[in-house]
Amino acid sequence: MPVAVETLTRFCVTCLTQIGMPPRDAQTTADALVTTDTMGVFTHGTKLLAGYINRLKGGGYKVTGTPRIDREGPGWAVIDGDSALGQVGGMFATEAAIQKAKNVGIAYVGLHNAGHIGAAGYFAAHAARQGLICHVVGNDVPSVAGPGSKGPVLGSNPYAYGIPFAGHDPILLDMATAAVAGGKVYAAHQRGEAIPPTWLIDKNGQPTTDGSLYPKEASLAPMAGYKGYGLGLWAEVLSGVLPGGAITWEVGVWMFDEPSKPSRHNAGIIAVDVNAIAKPEFIAARVQKLADEIHAAPTAAGVERVLLPGEREWTLRQKALAEGIHLPADVLEKLKLAAELTGVNPL
Repeated sequence: MPVAVETLTRFCVTCLTQIGMPPRDAQTTADALVTTDTMGVFTHGTKLLAGYINRLKGGGYKVTGTPRIDREGPGWAVIDGDSALGQVGGMFATEAAIQKAKNVGIAYVGLHNAGHIGAAGYFAAHAARQGLICHVVGNDVPSVAGPGSKGPVLGSNPYAYGIPFAGHDPILLDMATAAVAGGKVYAAHQRGEAIPPTWLIDKNGQPTTDGSLYPKEASLAPMAGYKGYGLGLWAEVLSGVLPGGAITWEVGVWMFDEPSKPSRHNAGIIAVDVNAIAKPEFIAARVQKLADEIHAAPTAAGVERVLLPGEREWTLRQKALAEGIHLPADVLEKLKLAAELTGVNPL
């Protein structure tokens, strides 16, 4: 049975406030997780809630953590996430980047000492809806092999951007710099599905289809080989190196470490106020022209049209808002666990 978006959001908020999280932070987190589910990205939606609650109850993440600006200039800032949930720190950092970009045209904000940030595209889309081009990256504990390595050298560092598109949902890309997000390996293995040979690299540096080996005896393959490796390194620099946050093995394994330990995740956000560079109507017309050209491109048999990044996900969201979300069994199991951990009535 589909679950109404409002029902799922209310459940998440109730779970988080039940353990002491301020309502505003609970709403921010719930909206990020549920929005991600509506877009069909179930690995980074409410499936994460139980793990977050476990770490919040254990003290590794602070229920009342309060992100704050460490240091700043007119077009930049470094923010201490205070080990609050990554959705809380991520939104604080995104809002800071938006305000600074509106003041000076372009801004960089680095977020360190945060919880796992979830879907980076959520923050990029938020900024895009306010008229800014936004680029968001993050880092994680190494799980991705480098070209030729026998083990992991970088995290499956997220890479996202949002572009304002007048009259439409933002153009939105959100991807791991690995061949696939680690959560998809877990989900496929739990469901008994075959792992493609392009997803994992074993401890001998060779491709493997054995999902049970990940993460202890296998690494994720980098997306597009050395190209994905290069993008992952770029994400590491902007999110971890530049703001002085944890890098590579200094980042915690938030799903498996003792719940009392912080994970020290990081993010880097660049926001560009397009209105500071050109008249809004000029930019809108240029983006529309670009979109029209792509949509009009000749297509292969059976393909209606070439889609812009994010179009499929926004279509799924509109359907979910109207009809509810069909949550996979593994997500429902995690939501049941979240209810048990907080004493809240299950869905």
